[in-house]
Amino acid sequence: MPLYITAELLKPRAPFDFNQTLAFVQDFQPALGEQHIQNETLSKALLINGHVVVFRLRALGSVAEPALACTLCAESSLTADMRRAALDRIRFFLSLDDNLIPFYAMGERDMAFAPIIDRLFGYHQVKFLTPFESACWAVLSQRNTLTVSQGMKARLTERYGSVLRVDGVAHSVFPEAHTLANADENELHEVVGNRMKSDGILAVARGFLDADEEWLRSAPYDEANAWLRGIKGIGAWSASLILLRGLGRVERLPVDEKWVLSAAQKVYGEAEPDLERLAAPYGEYAGYWAHYLRIAV
Repeated sequence: MPLYITAELLKPRAPFDFNQTLAFVQDFQPALGEQHIQNETLSKALLINGHVVVFRLRALGSVAEPALACTLCAESSLTADMRRAALDRIRFFLSLDDNLIPFYAMGERDMAFAPIIDRLFGYHQVKFLTPFESACWAVLSQRNTLTVSQGMKARLTERYGSVLRVDGVAHSVFPEAHTLANADENELHEVVGNRMKSDGILAVARGFLDADEEWLRSAPYDEANAWLRGIKGIGAWSASLILLRGLGRVERLPVDEKWVLSAAQKVYGEAEPDLERLAAPYGEYAGYWAHYLRIAV
């Protein structure tokens, strides 16, 4: 079947280094196997109202004047609304509009943290593709090993997700909320292999059916947090993960994040670092500070 291909040009907010993006994506454990990197080109699938779209990104320009060549591939012609939705999803996934300049100015005054900025300069936070996917990962990964969580997510994608082949490469994408919300409960349990986790996935899927993602992206933090906590099984840690890694809400520190604490111990040389104190100078970039810490150490 021939594919419909659309060429686009994306302009990230400088500084932006696509090589930093590729390095993070290649090692992002919750999404291993869900994207392909070849010849400095990133390929990944997304869903727009049930339609699979594979996007390919390749860097143009420079870190100071960045641009991305973007190709959208689908089995049918994309409407203007679908194309806009796909591009918005890509921009949000890669945080292309984040303004890192104030964050870097703060970090350069932090002698312990400044070398991390030098190492990750131009890296914009790569999030989960959707807030719903991040919520499902929160359910699967809480009090669970990484390997087991990855297996559960892979089985959900294989059974309920979608696939589009482009140039012989299969691109799989995690299912949308309505698909899992309408899944047979017994079958869902068999796929996940854990009743508590499958019940949690079902609750999250039903909770996200009426989610207003635009509101979650921009609402007052406490209100967005309260909405997430209203979903059965979403506690403080899960809501914090979704807000930072699924919605790009960087204005607060992640809750009870042991990896950040461990990284701060190494970077700041403190046996019992006070994360709130160390993050205070970063203000509304506290989440970015924590994310940089975690991936740099």
